[in-house]
Amino acid sequence: MKTAATQGKTPPITGKQSSPPFSSRFESIGVKVPEQRLSTRDLMSGVKMWGKFDLERLTGIRERRVCSETEDSYVLSLDAARDCLKHSAYQAADLEMIICCSISKYKDGNAFVFEPPLSLYVKEALGANNALNFDIANACAGMLTGVSILNDFIRRGVIKRGMVISGENITSISRNAVPRVKTIFSDQLASLTVGDCGAAVILERSQVGQAELKMSNFITLARYSDLCTGWACPRAPGAQMVTNARKIHQVAIADMPPILEKALKEAGLEFGDIDHVVPHQTSIRAIRSGDKHLAHYFGVRAKNIVVNLQEYGNTASTSHFLALYRYLNERLFRPGEKLMFIALASGLIIGVLIFTMDHLVERYGIEN
Repeated sequence: MKTAATQGKTPPITGKQSSPPFSSRFESIGVKVPEQRLSTRDLMSGVKMWGKFDLERLTGIRERRVCSETEDSYVLSLDAARDCLKHSAYQAADLEMIICCSISKYKDGNAFVFEPPLSLYVKEALGANNALNFDIANACAGMLTGVSILNDFIRRGVIKRGMVISGENITSISRNAVPRVKTIFSDQLASLTVGDCGAAVILERSQVGQAELKMSNFITLARYSDLCTGWACPRAPGAQMVTNARKIHQVAIADMPPILEKALKEAGLEFGDIDHVVPHQTSIRAIRSGDKHLAHYFGVRAKNIVVNLQEYGNTASTSHFLALYRYLNERLFRPGEKLMFIALASGLIIGVLIFTMDHLVERYGIEN
């Protein structure tokens, strides 16, 4: 007798199943970075700080990309989505869901879009007429949260494939922080580290035995929600942000290791099994400090920490996929290697994604 599964149909999900019937994988990734560059030296030339301070040495950020007058969150998202489809076996009409996860949602310059959602504009421009669409916001963990949501839809058999997008046009917070930063203890100092970027990723249903995403539940430590906040700047176009970066780092150092340990246990792995750790790209000093603390906690040093902030800065929700895209194009991953993404975002949000690199590597680095 033929079953729904042997006929290629989605089997019904019953309450007796202990786990969802499917798994998902990254099918393709796309990125759009603006051409315009702004060095840390040029940015700091406008800062009238009391005493000497080397932001580049502290953070490791030499420069960042900045949107031109014709670029915004929508343009970055759309161009990244098109680049993603260029590397994909699918067309826009094949997508069944599009989730937009950017913090910034600027369209037509400084117009901040709420309704219709930015995902709808991208969907229509792509011609993805069969896709459901919606926006979410989860600070710098936005794209990984979107991946978690889309992964759940795929695993439960609701859809077979979809796209997560983000266009972060956030460097207005740097521009607006310049006249406000006077000392190294300024609550707007972290605003000087950001860069603009768009990213997109397609997830698809994977076959049994293939690489699959292993995601832990994202943890929100809401009692720390006031450590980083942003709002519309009253003095200039765009936004402003205030951050207690030191406290955020202290909390992350204390609370992150047990969350990683739980995720590794669920994936059946040890920390030493991970070939590449991709943290949120904040500063080189914070990343090195986190590396040392994890080594002490797990008793083994990470094999490789992916650092991609030197030329791009902190690109918020797109930072993990910008780093992944660059490493793919530089052929620095091999099939079978295990990767761990660590989300750290305002809220305070900590999350983990673990997956095994597969034939995704074959689609990148050839034409470059």
